[in-house]
Amino acid sequence: MARGSNTGNRALVQGAQKALDQFKYEIAHELGVQGADDGYWGDVPARQCGSVGGQMVRRMIEMAEQSMAGRGGR
Repeated sequence: MARGSNTGNRALVQGAQKALDQFKYEIAHELGVQGADDGYWGDVPARQCGSVGGQMVRRMIEMAEQSMAGRGGR
């Protein structure tokens, strides 16, 4: 890993981490991921964790597109 490129997995907007965690658990529940309800993801296979993250990104992109379309495309 290059120096200075370690931004980590943290929210850029202060106070957003709690909302992102809640969103993650909502998506995991919708996808039927077992074992993540207690906050420990160590028993969840990487493939399922990846699908949760992928679905989160899809939904966030969709929300951003809707927001941009509501403001006249700017």
